[in-house]
Amino acid sequence: MSENLIDILYKEKICPIIRNKDAKSVIDIAHALHDGGIKVLEINVENTSIYGAIGEVSKFAGVCAGGIITSTQAEAAIQSGAKLLSSPIFSMNLVKLSKDKGIPFIAGTSTANEAYEAWKARIPLIKIYPITALGGTMYLEDLLRPMPFLNIMPLGNVKIDEVKSYIDIGAKVVGVGRDLYDGLSLSEITNRAKKVVNELRI
Repeated sequence: MSENLIDILYKEKICPIIRNKDAKSVIDIAHALHDGGIKVLEINVENTSIYGAIGEVSKFAGVCAGGIITSTQAEAAIQSGAKLLSSPIFSMNLVKLSKDKGIPFIAGTSTANEAYEAWKARIPLIKIYPITALGGTMYLEDLLRPMPFLNIMPLGNVKIDEVKSYIDIGAKVVGVGRDLYDGLSLSEITNRAKKVVNELRI
């Protein structure tokens, strides 16, 4: 996948986030999501076995390595095949590594000040996390009103039925975690992915 994954996320408007300690489960969920039309997904680095899953999933989908806090994690994720890095924090060390490696970086922020600082650092996509705990769509609307230039990806307990409302008020991309896959069969995961992908194309 030669196209920049950030550009694909801008077009697709959704980024599934897989958090699972079992590498095989990660691969199976990623396959099911991909079958539902998902082109780019985030795999949270829960343990070292997940780097192998990143390598496998990167053969058929664009992979963002999530939960990255240290440069060591970032290096291992890139070597495994990740073409995008995502962190729950805004770290200038990771900003620098991302620029050095030519791998885009999504920084995690919570406040207006943090989001603005990330934008000044030329972060292409800025996480607002945990969005539901912060106030959901109302919080995002308040954040974007004075700073509509921010490219925001809200995430944190977002339900698939809420994705469209976040996009409608100005989110560039929405991160959805367990509501897409938790407790579901692989075919159900594919159907849920199809539902939200189709809704965002209308």
